[in-house]
Amino acid sequence: MQYQSDVEALDALAAKYNQLRSEIGRIIVGQDEVVKNVLISIFSRGHCLLVGVPGLAKTLLVNTISRVLGLKYSRIQFTPDLMPSDIIGTEILDENRDFRFIEGPLFANIILADEINRTPPKTQSALLEAMQERSVTAAGTTYILQDPFFVLATQNPIEQEGTYPLPEAQLDRFMFNVYLDYPSFDEEMMVVRQTTSDRKENLGVVLDGREIVYFQDLVRRVPVTENVMEYAVNLASRTRPNTERAHKMANEYINWGAGPRASQFLIIGAKCHAAIQGKYAPDIDDVNAIAYSILRHRIVRNYKAEAEGISVEQIVDNLVD
Repeated sequence: MQYQSDVEALDALAAKYNQLRSEIGRIIVGQDEVVKNVLISIFSRGHCLLVGVPGLAKTLLVNTISRVLGLKYSRIQFTPDLMPSDIIGTEILDENRDFRFIEGPLFANIILADEINRTPPKTQSALLEAMQERSVTAAGTTYILQDPFFVLATQNPIEQEGTYPLPEAQLDRFMFNVYLDYPSFDEEMMVVRQTTSDRKENLGVVLDGREIVYFQDLVRRVPVTENVMEYAVNLASRTRPNTERAHKMANEYINWGAGPRASQFLIIGAKCHAAIQGKYAPDIDDVNAIAYSILRHRIVRNYKAEAEGISVEQIVDNLVD
């Protein structure tokens, strides 16, 4: 994998992205925005939170992406009795009476944390530490997780009984919060047609781990103009009520706004969005394209907003107008 320049490498990234979309589309019907945001998260070294009702192919999506990327995939079903050692790993006494560390399911490239809000905060924190530090600690020893490392967590929005919702400070660790909606009638017809036959798709590997790490570094090198950076930082600043740059809707409808991590993700996400579209530098449209998924879980509405039915999307609409 040798490229003469970053421009040539960016062209290759855009081509590889289109190949990925085409290959994933052989299994996943519709969900174009979801697939795009998940791939942007991977190339941006971020993590993604998917919110959707059961049966919308969240697990199949992650499994399919891991296959076309040639990465090791691990699925963790979060339950109320799950302990940190169940996902990190544990030490055992082997036949030679020596302690040996047995790696848990976190030691993979792509992790599906299914129904993350169904496990207690102690286990949630173990996952979130791995997401942030890309390492885990067991019995006083630190183990580095393999690169690339990507967590896609899911939440079910319709069953809240017996759950442990993620606090806002922990939600902030996720680059994207993506909502999945029901498929259209035609898409659902296609899903039923594909899944009720004996036809099997053999997916090809488009990228491997080494290439992904290269493209992650490449995205970081994408230049960004001062006005685009100012726009992204200003966008995050306008969500913070009772501050100098606060938007009038922030003062009226928001308790807490987005922190500096939102500004960072807006820029790195815009760089990646531009790169996969075949552009060599992001513009304001690239920032706006990923703003909803980045700001959605970082804005805490107040009682007035809930009473008047003002959604986070409506607030963001006014911020990016």
